[in-house]
Formats: sequence, structure tokens, C-alpha cells
Amino acid sequence: MRLTTKGRFAVTAMIDLALREAHGPVTLAGISQRQKISLSYLEQLFGKLRRFNIVDSTRGPGGGYTLARKSDEISVADIIVAVDEPLDATQCGGKGSCHSDEENQGRCMTHDLWSNLNSKMVEYLSSVSLRDLAQQQEDRGVILHDLRHKKIKVESSKAKKPVTAITPKPEIAPKRPLINSVFNLAQQS
Repeated sequence: MRLTTKGRFAVTAMIDLALREAHGPVTLAGISQRQKISLSYLEQLFGKLRRFNIVDSTRGPGGGYTLARKSDEISVADIIVAVDEPLDATQCGGKGSCHSDEENQGRCMTHDLWSNLNSKMVEYLSSVSLRDLAQQQEDRGVILHDLRHKKIKVESSKAKKPVTAITPKPEIAPKRPLINSVFNLAQQS
């Protein structure tokens, strides 16, 4: 069985959303830019995800998408099914008629093998939550980019060193008052 780009992109986009939603709604434009997925394609995928109550949308300034349920309540199988990704390794689409109607032979010799593989795939993908995938990325120390292009490094709870910023904000020197008299000049010395 080969998972197509539709399922891969949907799962990738959902991991991106799960990693960033704590800071408010996540825009599809942001996901598109970070993950190099077409914005129009993401709009189609998120429309389907919204209909399956996996994501919620917020309109207007500061709007975007958030998870409709907790990330540990959303499985990879939920995401793939929501975007109409077939999880089927059989030639017949699970119907049991592996050969053409003219041959009228019914199931092929490997039908049960592929059917059992389908069951195992669904079972496995149902056991993996979105939270599991987001946690894997956090454990790897994935660099997150916010809308202002500042970098934030997510450190694992297993990290030995304290978390440090990747690109700290530059310190701004305090403004010196204008020297418009001899008295102000003397106070500065």
C-alpha cells in the first residue's frame, strides 16, 4: 500500500498545527510556507478536516485553525479518513471481486493477505495519536518559526541543558537625553 500525498500532507499540516496552536489560531499561509504545501491544497484538506470535527476555524484578524479536540484524541487514521485517503491494499477496493467481471473468478489468491494488511494498517494508524507525532518532533528539538520570523527552539523534556533562545532579541541601549544645555552636559559626565 502506498500512501499518497493527500494523506501525507494532511498529517504533516496537522503536526504543524498541533505544535503551534498553543500560541493561538494557526494560519494556513503559515503552514503552507513552513511545510512547502500549496495554500489552495491546504484549504481543500482543512475544509474536509473541519467537516470531520478535527479542526475549528476562526475568521478575521488573528484567525486561523485550532484543533477541535485534544491532540491525544485525534488519531492518524482519523486524519487520513477525513481527507478521503483510501487505506486499501487490495486490487478490488475490498469488494472481493479482484478479477474483471468477464473472468468471474471472484477473489484473487492474495486477497486475504492484502485484506489483512489493510486491517493491520488501520489498527496501527488508529493507535498513533497526533500528540504522539507532535511529541516526537518536540523530542527532536524542531525549530518553530512564528509569524514574525523569530526562531523558537522546542527542547525535549529529556534535554540536559537549559533551553536557550536561538536568536535572542538584540539588547537596545537606553536612550541618552538630548544635551541642550551646559547643565545636562555636566550631569552626563
